[in-house]
Amino acid sequence: MNFSAQYDEYRSAFEDALIGAVNAAEAGSGPHALWESMRYSLLAGGKRIRPVLFLAALDSMGLAWRAEMPLAIAIESIHTYSLIHDDLPAMDNDDFRRGKPSNHKVFGEANAILAGDGLLSWAFEILLAEAAKGANYLAAAQILAKAAGVDGMLAGQSADLLWADGNADENALAYLYANKTGRMLAAPFSMAAALAGADTAAWTAFGEALGYLFQLTDDLLDANNGKDADRLTAVRVYGFARARELVAVGEESCLKLLAAVGPADPAFFEGIVRLVGARKN
Repeated sequence: MNFSAQYDEYRSAFEDALIGAVNAAEAGSGPHALWESMRYSLLAGGKRIRPVLFLAALDSMGLAWRAEMPLAIAIESIHTYSLIHDDLPAMDNDDFRRGKPSNHKVFGEANAILAGDGLLSWAFEILLAEAAKGANYLAAAQILAKAAGVDGMLAGQSADLLWADGNADENALAYLYANKTGRMLAAPFSMAAALAGADTAAWTAFGEALGYLFQLTDDLLDANNGKDADRLTAVRVYGFARARELVAVGEESCLKLLAAVGPADPAFFEGIVRLVGARKN
């Protein structure tokens, strides 16, 4: 199976599971307005790269990846909550997300905050239910909780605000990349390794490098679109030309770390590296 077909298989299976889980959760919950706003952002599409990475890593480790959709849904639910809150006027103040008006532009700022809170809470409901299955599931849940929290994504988002318009250097940028983006891109690999009872270190290192590459290309895309001039980015630290050169360096670093992992299907993960390095959106 070629890369695109394999990616689509994981993504399609995930989308089906996600729609079913949202329908089931909404049927037993209320008020409807809350779930309407949660559903709007969660089912808005996108590349679904984080759950795909999780499912692909499970598959590579010989696990039944279709059976672990709840954890994949928790990953995407946390990611979507972060996007809703990132788009708010007090944060990045973005009017569009995934080609559609941002949540707060449709439902209002207060309801968007609640939608993000709802998705985060729902993710932890899922994690707690999965953790009851045994020690490996508990370890996977703990990995995601930490990656999303004050020692992970939230720390990176806080640093992003702290260093806006300030004097910051390469070390600050590396911290920002590692936490704002890297932790939540490494988590799917670490979680899969935890479920397999494998050593998570090599997978985590690959995921962190992939997260660095992802944020680097994100900075370049934003610079092309005239965004984030007041934020700490690779373009601000290195200049656009050097930041663009660093994409190739980042790709090479990812591939070296992937070789150290030695997955059963390296071609798929090599394709992921190329996909991230060549991002257009």
